[in-house]
Amino acid sequence: MNLSSKTENFSCWVLTEGMVGTENQCLGVTDALGLTPHIVKIKLNQPWKFLTPWIGFEQAYTFETLLNAPWPDLLITAGRKAIPAARYIKKKSGGKTFTVHLQDPKCSPKNFDLVAVPHHDALRGKNVIVTDGACNRLTAEKLAQAKKEFAPFGIMPAPRVAVLIGGNSRTHTLTEEKTRQLCQQLQNLNASLMITASRRTGDSNIKILKHELTGDNIYFWDGAGENPYHSILAHADYIMVTSDSVSMISDACTTGKPVYIIELDGRSNRFDRFHNHLKTLGATRSFDGKLEDFSYIALQDAKNIANVVKTRMRIT
Repeated sequence: MNLSSKTENFSCWVLTEGMVGTENQCLGVTDALGLTPHIVKIKLNQPWKFLTPWIGFEQAYTFETLLNAPWPDLLITAGRKAIPAARYIKKKSGGKTFTVHLQDPKCSPKNFDLVAVPHHDALRGKNVIVTDGACNRLTAEKLAQAKKEFAPFGIMPAPRVAVLIGGNSRTHTLTEEKTRQLCQQLQNLNASLMITASRRTGDSNIKILKHELTGDNIYFWDGAGENPYHSILAHADYIMVTSDSVSMISDACTTGKPVYIIELDGRSNRFDRFHNHLKTLGATRSFDGKLEDFSYIALQDAKNIANVVKTRMRIT
């Protein structure tokens, strides 16, 4: 099977619950394969909606979203609700569809041809491959293009520091005290700042950031207009990320640039494994108010998964 003839002979579906972050992980793999997939947002009927992935016995009426043949050669799924669809399509295709699931499915990996889990998840098996972090769509080529698309960053004095701020989650808390401390540390840096916050940052913390961090060498994306996230990463000499976000930290480490972790209150064993692994790789350091250059091998999880898919499917 040859991907060069994919438009005629090779079909690929990406199937998720429709969450942007989860879908982008799958698309990172299809990008690396050079495929343009058919994207399906799955919805389940009861009782599968609440009992997935444990109930099994999927039928056509399991899905609110219609699933019809011809079945794809390659199916890439992510998220809990995508699991019944992967099993159903595998069965209906007579095993011809090669199924790949990203993230721990919380069920036997034998339900799929290949499962890719990040290092901080415990699942292992013969058909399980382990990534360093979360997949994404970042490549050197895309970062180079993003660098051209948001010119104002290019005229900011170097060094330029990307500051990616998450916030409150089940495991972490961004307090106002921590936000003020971070502002003080950032003010002490002799650098230009490109700052982006998330909805989890919280209104009170965003007000503190905007009030404390002002000046010609500071850019704060307020959510208006097109998100310059990729341009921020492309122009950055250093990247700082709050400790609560696996996806943003994985994105940052895909650039190969020095990544500093802003420690928030809270922790979990899973996050501890994630952070310890990246520190062992030399990809991240804890931010203590100072920035130094360091190098490491950039993460390329999507490409690594794509290479395994090619080998397992015997495609070039």
